[in-house]
Amino acid sequence: MRNGLYPRLAAQGMRQNRRFFVPYLLALAGLTAAFYVMSALCADPGVLEMRGFTYVMVMMQIGMFVAGVLSAVLLLYINSFLMKQRKKELGLYNILGMGKGNIALIQCWESLYTAILGIGGGLVLGVAFHKLAAIVLVRLLQFPTPFHSSLSPVAMTRTASFFGLLLLLALGLNLLRVRVSNPIELLHGGSVGEKEPRTRWLLAVIGAACLGAGYFIAVTTKDPALAMAFYFLAVILVIIGTYCLFTAGSIALLKLLRKNKDFYYQTGHFIGVSGMLYRMKRNAVGLANICILSTMVMVMISGTLALYLGQGEIIAAQYPASLTMTVRYDPAQGQALDLEGAKSLVSRFTAEQNVPIAGLGTAEYLNFNVFVNRDAHRLEAGREGPASDRRSLYLLTAEGYAALTGRDAPALRPGEAAVCGALPEGLGPELTFQGISISGGNEIGQPKSLAVVDTLPAVEYFSTTFDMFETLCLVVPDRAALLEFWSLQETALENYAAEMSTVLLVELDCTNSQELALIDAWSDASTDEGFYDGAGTWNYWRTDSRAEMSVDGYAMAGGFLFLGVILGILFLMATVLIIYYKQVSEGYEDQGRFEIMRKVGLSQREVRASIRSQVLLVFCLPIAVAAVHILFDFNLVARMLTMFGVRNVMTVAVCTAGTLLAFLAVYAAVYSLTARTYYKIVR
Repeated sequence: MRNGLYPRLAAQGMRQNRRFFVPYLLALAGLTAAFYVMSALCADPGVLEMRGFTYVMVMMQIGMFVAGVLSAVLLLYINSFLMKQRKKELGLYNILGMGKGNIALIQCWESLYTAILGIGGGLVLGVAFHKLAAIVLVRLLQFPTPFHSSLSPVAMTRTASFFGLLLLLALGLNLLRVRVSNPIELLHGGSVGEKEPRTRWLLAVIGAACLGAGYFIAVTTKDPALAMAFYFLAVILVIIGTYCLFTAGSIALLKLLRKNKDFYYQTGHFIGVSGMLYRMKRNAVGLANICILSTMVMVMISGTLALYLGQGEIIAAQYPASLTMTVRYDPAQGQALDLEGAKSLVSRFTAEQNVPIAGLGTAEYLNFNVFVNRDAHRLEAGREGPASDRRSLYLLTAEGYAALTGRDAPALRPGEAAVCGALPEGLGPELTFQGISISGGNEIGQPKSLAVVDTLPAVEYFSTTFDMFETLCLVVPDRAALLEFWSLQETALENYAAEMSTVLLVELDCTNSQELALIDAWSDASTDEGFYDGAGTWNYWRTDSRAEMSVDGYAMAGGFLFLGVILGILFLMATVLIIYYKQVSEGYEDQGRFEIMRKVGLSQREVRASIRSQVLLVFCLPIAVAAVHILFDFNLVARMLTMFGVRNVMTVAVCTAGTLLAFLAVYAAVYSLTARTYYKIVR
């Protein structure tokens, strides 16, 4: 044969099968573009020049890894589908005299065309979208970023090499399939019938048990740390349960529908249910894939969106002033902070930097863990117990409450206290504190009592800290009361006793850039010996800048959201392609059956009704199960987000509901497109 024949046959085959190849090429181009954009952002030299660059680098590297895995799975899946649909065509080539070597050459040319159109087009698309992606990321990060929007040869080489290897792997698998098959099998590859599947009750029971266990973990987990630890276990259980129930439960559902004579013996339902029942053995995995991918899209986007939208509240709560200086000292070692000396140090330094101070406040507090003993109606320092009965206790002075919240200080007398938020269930207004030896387990010293006389709003500065246990905050009259409780816990906790803490709240009258320059100057100067002379003695001094923490916070949250959106789009693309190819393959399988039914009297209206019934069942089942997954997953995601400081459940709820509604709208559009394509094939 002339060598020019193979390129023409390859091009002709791709044109004739454009219904299969066009989505494949579009998917390849989209995956290539997304991979290039993340790779280019990761390799951008400007990233290394910005604050918070570590977050962006890590996010892009994670995104490249996930996108690479998804690309490999999706492209090999589509390639397998294409080979199955083209068995008859390749078998015909073989019967007409072409050897397997000739067919292999045609496939090589097809792979070359696919690489040129898919990878080449994807790189062009990626270069075009690189600048847009950089602009979006800068907006999300909310600070100037020196991104370069020029072409990235490193990213192009990395992307082209990766997807080129994927196409070579797909070509190798195709050549292997042709080599081990015979012409008759290829010619009749799409005509093999299916036996009616048996209902596998054991698999259904296993699926129900796994799904129930995953839901139980998601609903009952209250501790944020446990939520983080158990999340992946719950996800694995739900995935196993989903596959098992779709494989076994869907067959049982279709058989139940068949037994319902009023439902089954209608033209639309009869054809759809009977057709799906015989194909469900292989349909079930596809439906489960759609369900899992849909759930992943919604969880990723809603979670990252809630994290991003909550950053403003988190930063305002954690950093109530321009500079938040936390100093810890241990009275047991004879340490004591010279508060006036510390204030003088701060005032002197800011004046040297020509940055005026608008306000300078202080707050003293003590933080240690206690056990809620409901039987004895008291709080015990030093006793271990279940996480649900443990609290991270914060005690602060009335003056400190006013400094941290901006509200008036409560009027308290000795022996009185105000609770910020709510007391643990079972404890009344008379609070008793008892020290329990952490080593011996026996009571130590005399109990101390406080009368809770007022309820105040929660102190957001403590509510957004990353505590392992729920927070309990009490306001006491003065520093003398703090020292009494420090002595109680120091005796009980021994070497694990908490230190006293003082927070200096320095409000500056300057721009963010001036504040960033000031914190850099403070970091450099504080390394000099004698810098802190006159400020007393202490173990720990940390200075946080609201402007700097805003940069880091939005770098992390913006990177998460950017990554979540990109991966969400990729997973959505995978979902749409699986649905599309599934419906197209079934359309070609059903084409002959509907033709026979039309010959025996089935009208066009009845054909449409049957198609609507079948496609609706295919579409509604996965998205309905995905919505249930999201509903049960909500508590676990909300608890996990508290580890990042997002404690506003309403923000998480709004993001989850909005993402679900948006996804349903896209899903409805995909349904409309798929139903139309399926109908065009079978008519």
